[in-house]
This record gives sequence, structure tokens and C-alpha cells, in this order.
Amino acid sequence: MYNTKKLLLSTALLLSSSSLLAATTAEQAAELGASLTPIGAEKAGNTAGTIPAWNGGLAGSSDRYNNPFADEQPLFTITAANAEQYKDKLTPGQLAMLNKYPTFSIPVYPTHRTAAMPQEVYDAAKANATTAQLTDGGNGLQGFNTAIPFPVPNDGLEVIWNHMTRYRGGALERTFVQVPVQANGSFTPVKINEKMSWPTHLKGGTNPDKDANILFYFVQQVKAPARLTGNVLLVHETMNQVTQPRQAWTYNAGQRRVRRAPQIAYDAPGTASDGQRTTDNLDLFNGAPDRYNWNLVGKQELYIPYNSFKLADRGLKYEDILKPGHLNPELTRYELHRVWKVEATLKEGERHIYAKRTFYIDEDSWQIAVVDHYDGRGELWRVGEAHQFQYRDANVPWLTAEALYDLQSGRYLVGSLTNEEGEGFDFTQRFEHKDFTPQAIRRQGK
Repeated sequence: MYNTKKLLLSTALLLSSSSLLAATTAEQAAELGASLTPIGAEKAGNTAGTIPAWNGGLAGSSDRYNNPFADEQPLFTITAANAEQYKDKLTPGQLAMLNKYPTFSIPVYPTHRTAAMPQEVYDAAKANATTAQLTDGGNGLQGFNTAIPFPVPNDGLEVIWNHMTRYRGGALERTFVQVPVQANGSFTPVKINEKMSWPTHLKGGTNPDKDANILFYFVQQVKAPARLTGNVLLVHETMNQVTQPRQAWTYNAGQRRVRRAPQIAYDAPGTASDGQRTTDNLDLFNGAPDRYNWNLVGKQELYIPYNSFKLADRGLKYEDILKPGHLNPELTRYELHRVWKVEATLKEGERHIYAKRTFYIDEDSWQIAVVDHYDGRGELWRVGEAHQFQYRDANVPWLTAEALYDLQSGRYLVGSLTNEEGEGFDFTQRFEHKDFTPQAIRRQGK
């Protein structure tokens, strides 16, 4: 098995904000496709045999929502009564959920390493391994192409950059619901349409003048309920948000005006979330990492939401999924996987409602799987989980739902649900630069 201690050698090195952080050595990069998967996970299974070897993942099927594991039953179910037995493979947040809600449980199924991506992503990751570097103290990238700059990461910042740049299809349009669920279980779905494109997937290709510091382009429009419709958000997500902050604009239907929106960042309230998430909670973390110190703790085995085909079933209604306190455990699926553990601690003098966040990132996809959030008193506050789903028709490992549980209020927020929204995710879309301009969102809002 690959010696992961090599990956932690630079954890203790603190470099100045003007430095370039060292890239992976050629020797380490040579392990990609050998002892490591093409994007840097350990290819071998674990010694206990409870995590299998990666054999290419689950790819190439046009039947997106057909559940290949429909006949499997849970190996066991973790509840508050037996949680102590499994606590070394659970996060503090998961243990807190079990303790708070007698109805919450973690059904554990056999592990399947289904993450698969296109060959061009694998090729880019291998090239990035020896060319990509962090700049400005870890707040920017250079020498990076397509996705996954650090398949063999040396520190916590590199791991979180792998999450933020991971492959999500290159371009897509999706219609989904985001649902603030009250403590008593009542909810009103908010229907949202989003369009995203990375510069490499725009019609006409990358424009060096426009795209030099752009990670992706993003437009978000609320479609329902009626009281929220017409408002549109446009984001040009920059790679280095310290030298060039995220560029954001909003169209307000009531005012019929487009305005710059520099507040769309960090701990500003997220769109239509009823105050239940911050802007940088979307996708469990996004945006500039500069307010935190990032410590790579290492790797561990953890029960995380995975292969959530049952939760994605098109026959389900949202009322089947959303229960008081949490998602319906009868529809969730957890598996044992290896994750990177990264602790983000708020820097002295910086401000954010989360003083500490602990991230657990799936080694096979670089998707954050679980994150525990702590408030300024050091108390566990919110628990985030991404219910992973392999979009086999597009070779995209992403999610079918992301949940953010508030342990203090008993409320929670769920995003990315598409059960009642047709196909939900369309990875065949291609956009132009003009689709991501203030003029375009003015037209879209009208």
C-alpha cells in the first residue's frame, strides 16, 4: 500500500504569503495510475478487506438513475444505542446527530468505489501534479489545468483546492430544490436553476484576456416560490480571490436593476436559505480560503454517505425524504471509505461565524463528504453531509443532496434535490461568455 506519510512531509512548513508552494516531485507523480488512482487515491483496498481496491469506477451507463445496488441490504445500522462501538469511524458531528435525534441512524452498506472521470481529467491531474503551485500564501493557483491541481497533496490547502477544482462535468445546467426544513418538519421547497461553465468548456474555448484568473462562471435564478422569483445571481469565480475578489452581480426583480454584490462571499447568508447556511457553505465549501489556517491531519477510514441511488430515486416525493430533524434514514446509504481530514481554524484577527471547521474529503472524488462546524465558543454547531452520486452517463462523481444540520436550532437545510425535477442535471450544455454578463442576467430576470 502507498505510504501516505510522504504526503504529509510539508504539513509543518509555513511559507511566506509571496512564495510559491512546492509542487509534487516527479517520483510522487509517477505513482499516479500505479499505486495511486489517476487522481491520487490509494488504489489498493484496506488490510481488513472492508474497503475494496479501485478498479476504474462505475462509468459509461446511459441509465443514470438505475440503482446497481438495489438488492443490497445494510451490513448493520448505527444508532445512539451502539454508536460507541463505531465511534472511531464517525465524526463528532455524526455522533452528535445520533445523540440528538432518536430517529436518526446510519445504515452501513458494502463499500463500492464507483468514482470515475473522463480520461482527459486523469491526464490533466497527472500533468498538474508537477506543474501546479499555490501562490500568495495558498490563495491562488498557477500551472493548473482543468481539474485537481494536487493529486498528491502536501498540505491542507492543497486538499481543499482539490475539492474546489474537482471535476464536475466542465459545463452544466441544473434545476433543483433547496429546502429549509423547520424543527417540526414543515418546509417550502425553493426551486433554483443554475448554469455553470469552466472556461475550457465555453463555446469558442478559453479567452486569455477574460479567463486568466477565472475558475468558473455561474448564474443562479430562483424559480419558485413566487415571492422569491425573478432574482438572479451572477458570479465570476476567481481562482485568487485575494488579488482579485470574486466578481458577483445581482438582478433584483422588484427594483429591475443589476447591482454589484461584493457581499456574496464568506459568511454572508446564502441565497434563499432562511439563514441556515453561509455563502461559503454551498458545496460544503467554496470561495476564498484566506480567513483560515488549514491543517492536514492525515487520512482515516470513515462511514460517509455514498452511492446514494436510493435517495435519488425519481419516484420519491420530497415529503418522503424530508423528516423532522434530518433526512429519512430509510433512504440514505453510508459506506466505509478513506477520507482526508483537514482542520480549518479561523486566523487571528479574521471574522467568520465558524471559528473552526473539520472537513472529511473522499479520496476517490475529492468531494467533501462530511464537515463539522464550530461556533466562536468552540461548540459544535452545524453538521454538513454530501450524499454522493455517480452520474454514470457523464462520468461525474458529485452528489444528489447536500444537507446542513443545525444542532442548536433543530432546523436543517437540504440542497441539490432533483427527485421531482426531471433529469435535474444536464451536462451536455455549452455556453458562451455573453451568457455570463450583467446584461444577460437583466434579460433573464425580466
